[in-house]
Amino acid sequence: MYERFFRLRERPFALTPDPDYLYLSAGHRDALDHLRLGLESDAGFIALTGEIGCGKTTLLQALVTSLDGRTVVARLVDTNLTPEELLESLLLDFGIDDIPPSKPSKVSALARLLVDQRSLGRRVLIVIDEAQNLPRRTLEELRMLSNLETEKSKLVQIVLAGQPSFRDSLASPALEQLRQRVSVRYHLEPLDADDTAGYINHRLRVAALDAPLQLSRACTDTIHHRSRGVPRLINVVTDAVLLAAYGEDQRGISQTLVLHVCDELERAAILTPRSGPVLAPPPLPIDRLAAGRGDRVAAWPTAAAAPTPVPVPAKDGPR
Repeated sequence: MYERFFRLRERPFALTPDPDYLYLSAGHRDALDHLRLGLESDAGFIALTGEIGCGKTTLLQALVTSLDGRTVVARLVDTNLTPEELLESLLLDFGIDDIPPSKPSKVSALARLLVDQRSLGRRVLIVIDEAQNLPRRTLEELRMLSNLETEKSKLVQIVLAGQPSFRDSLASPALEQLRQRVSVRYHLEPLDADDTAGYINHRLRVAALDAPLQLSRACTDTIHHRSRGVPRLINVVTDAVLLAAYGEDQRGISQTLVLHVCDELERAAILTPRSGPVLAPPPLPIDRLAAGRGDRVAAWPTAAAAPTPVPVPAKDGPR
């Protein structure tokens, strides 16, 4: 679409996580340090929380790809599971196809796998995304699995990543026993204005075929304000801005164009209105943004298109 126009090898603001475009803001770097050092300290449970689209899945991918060959990983993203379904999913992800029929036999098979891996000098890690969807009984099953240990260390470590509601769930009295086992936790905040500018222009540099397009600070500040610093929404807005500039045959991106695009995304209910003293130019209809481009007219991206230190015990990270 607009890639050739801006001399890009691909669209730099796709909503699917791509490690080639990894940008570690101060908060993301701090979160990744918590995850890594939590593993090194043999923490039983590690919890990562953050708003939708803040980059939790990308961080989990960065964590997993950075591990050496001595770590065996099972990763679950479909989390609305009963305890027995959880056990079966873990066995399948660990490569066991012959699943025992009963729950006790599944637990026994998983325990044998953990002991065998430890005897081979390997660490076993379970990574669970969208942990806010785990039923309470399934969380209790995970807690029981974390009790499997030798005299010196645990046989399995578990990373739980979820939305802020999962942090609230952990604070409930019903999950006190699980909460006591979460020795490392971090809450990921949206990007600030500086990191939003760095994030946008980093992705443009990575995708550039020659001299990269660079958005001015006025443009990135506007995108930051209207997206609330959420990386997934930053991608949605910036992708739409590039599409609009392409439709208008503008290789330079102006703040006025960014504001027009944000207004249209608000009208489409993709962005929520933000308060504050921002320039509000007259509306520019979407069909005009692509006027004169014929075959270049395309649908606007929508949010629905998204599939985008030393551990501190019992204490949330920076808010």
